[in-house]
Amino acid sequence: MPHKNAYYLSFLLLLACYLILLVLTRRHWPATLGVGVLGCLPATVCFFELQLRGEPFLPWDFSQFGEATQVVGQAGLKWQLSMKVSLVVILAATVLAVFLPKTLPGWKKRLVEAALSVSLLLGLVYGVYLQPQVTLDLGIVPDEWMQDRYYRYYGVITGFMTNLQNLDIDELEDYSEEAVKALKEEILSQPQPDPLFAGSYAEQGQGDVTQPTIIYVMDESFWDVSRLEEYGVTFDREICPNLHQLQESSAWGRVYSPSFGGGTCDVEFEALTGHSCTYLPTGCKPYQQHVTGPTFALPAYLKEEFGYETIAIHGYYKKFWNRIRAYPNLGIDTFIGLENMDDPEKKRPADWQGGLVTDAEMARQIISAYEEREGDEPLFLHAVTMQNHTSYTAKNYPDEERVRVLEAPEGLDEETVGALEDFATGCWEADDMLGQLTEYFSQVEEPVILVFWGDHYNPIGSGYQVYTATGYASGDSNDLQLHQTDLLIWSNYWQEPVELGTIAAYEVSPVMMDLYGLEKPLYFGYLARQLSQGYRSCTLGTTVNPDGSFSNELTQEQRVWYQNHWLLEYDLLFGQEYFLDEES
Repeated sequence: MPHKNAYYLSFLLLLACYLILLVLTRRHWPATLGVGVLGCLPATVCFFELQLRGEPFLPWDFSQFGEATQVVGQAGLKWQLSMKVSLVVILAATVLAVFLPKTLPGWKKRLVEAALSVSLLLGLVYGVYLQPQVTLDLGIVPDEWMQDRYYRYYGVITGFMTNLQNLDIDELEDYSEEAVKALKEEILSQPQPDPLFAGSYAEQGQGDVTQPTIIYVMDESFWDVSRLEEYGVTFDREICPNLHQLQESSAWGRVYSPSFGGGTCDVEFEALTGHSCTYLPTGCKPYQQHVTGPTFALPAYLKEEFGYETIAIHGYYKKFWNRIRAYPNLGIDTFIGLENMDDPEKKRPADWQGGLVTDAEMARQIISAYEEREGDEPLFLHAVTMQNHTSYTAKNYPDEERVRVLEAPEGLDEETVGALEDFATGCWEADDMLGQLTEYFSQVEEPVILVFWGDHYNPIGSGYQVYTATGYASGDSNDLQLHQTDLLIWSNYWQEPVELGTIAAYEVSPVMMDLYGLEKPLYFGYLARQLSQGYRSCTLGTTVNPDGSFSNELTQEQRVWYQNHWLLEYDLLFGQEYFLDEES
């Protein structure tokens, strides 16, 4: 009742589809069945997507159909009672419609009916759903930061159709060469800032290492799950001993991830480019839709400015999230995927046929790529793991190998406890990989920086039960607790602890370069300044202020930083790259 206009629109759209099918077939039962499918199938897909990643069914999901089918097939999703009831109702209505008489023949009458029905459909799509001002006048207010709430208010059909407005990125109203160059001059005119973090290599006046090997490891679903021990969970071992030990001699903090339950590529896109997905339509995938040509990114910068060799390694197939096409556009020359690995070690076969490449195997692949690279150029290597991918079940590891939960709150059922054990085992093995890598690279003569972080949280077991039953977080995928994964920045030539606090995923590269006094591209310099003077993160409507506090509103000064970041991102991703023009 609070959103009647959205309901009427959905009803009219389905009615138009019904009438078109009726005109085409002259029978009511195909029209009934067709509209039943059109009405319920998107809702079913929407429910499952909310379970998997906390986002509803969005138009650009069609471009991710291949990835989605591979994940959904392994996700252990369960049909709901409401779905079964709806199926019975649709089938019953279809059977009853068989007994309704055919519509009267006559091509003139059918032609008129067809014209009216198609006109109604096109009028709704092009005259209402694709017109932002019209839908706003009908009380349908955009909510791009919280699409789950938007769909809950206005329904799946209206939510999906109005999101068609976001398929294309509209030209930024204030975008021009003059605006970009004016901002660039403003940035260049400001004095060189001091290093961001006390105790860092750069802050201590060190600067003799200028071109170290840089290794990024984005670990699937990793976060320090031992934090649940503060909420009534007891494990049979320390889950992250290496992480905890390394925090005493490294920079550490948390990454505010733009994703939950999926969208790994969004997080790595932010970390590699400094661009924020917050400015893009919710749920779109930049690797598939926007990184279609040479794009500003850390690997491209290091290669072009300093001659770095650039390599990426992923524990799954290269085509996943279109990395095979996106990586070269980001400046990555060599891409090692699952198809290039010779009999890699795999685990967790219960839900993934043949299992997933282990983190231990990924450590071996990283070390091998480091040792076998050609020439003496410094190396940038970006690795994405796969072992701890959703979904989770105790069946994935033998009893003697699996981390065991010794105590848990009463609200956790046995199946969810088993899923938590599966997830915790993956975190334990990820931590072991971190130990292997730091042990190896601590013994090489070449200076090496290792950046290790988790991409996002996942539902564990039955929805959000692990988080709600323990009190760790709410059942809302936008809960800020469910977007802060662990980050460690270690090197083999500086062993001092630096607490980073929470930073955006798009700040990972600027912070890494600032910590070690590396020459930053001007864009990353701007982002580093934004972190200390504007905000540490502005993601999904949540702002992390410079003092580490959280808010849901931007101050006037922060809004200027926000708009300037979007201007530069738009220029580098969709515009003419005036910001990179060396003559300006």
